[in-house]
Amino acid sequence: MFQKFYPSEYYTSTYVIDFVEYYKKGYRGILFDIDNTLVPHNAPATEEAIRLIHRLKEIGFGICLVSNNKEPRVAEFNKPLDVKYIYKAGKPKRSGYQKAMQLLGTDTTNTLFVGDQLFTDLWGANNTGITSLLVQPIDKKEEIQIILKRIPEKWILHSYLKKHQIVR
Repeated sequence: MFQKFYPSEYYTSTYVIDFVEYYKKGYRGILFDIDNTLVPHNAPATEEAIRLIHRLKEIGFGICLVSNNKEPRVAEFNKPLDVKYIYKAGKPKRSGYQKAMQLLGTDTTNTLFVGDQLFTDLWGANNTGITSLLVQPIDKKEEIQIILKRIPEKWILHSYLKKHQIVR
């Protein structure tokens, strides 16, 4: 029943994911949500985020930020990263994910999506056919509309965790 919201993998943080292993498996593009996936909500790019993105580019990944935020937020966040981005992506609609893959020259077989929300990030990635990596939110302080979505997310994650585990 909830499978369309289940991640391919569930991690405690973006920063514990072994991206080298995914590269070895043939993945070449990574789509990232920004807020609470790479940084706390509305925060600028941190040194940790900058180091991660630069390391991923050195490995050989194409990177695209896929955000429902407006362009000023996404463009400013992207300045130290210098990657492709989609703003007002309309997640969970497929169009933002598809546009991002087009920008990277990747497809559903070699693209990862990393995000923190089931009802936008993961549902959209799964519906598009992309490998979806869920991460725990960085910051517990969130906007009210996100807090309200977290309530049913807990039921889905409880169901998921009966058969799967969080990768630490």
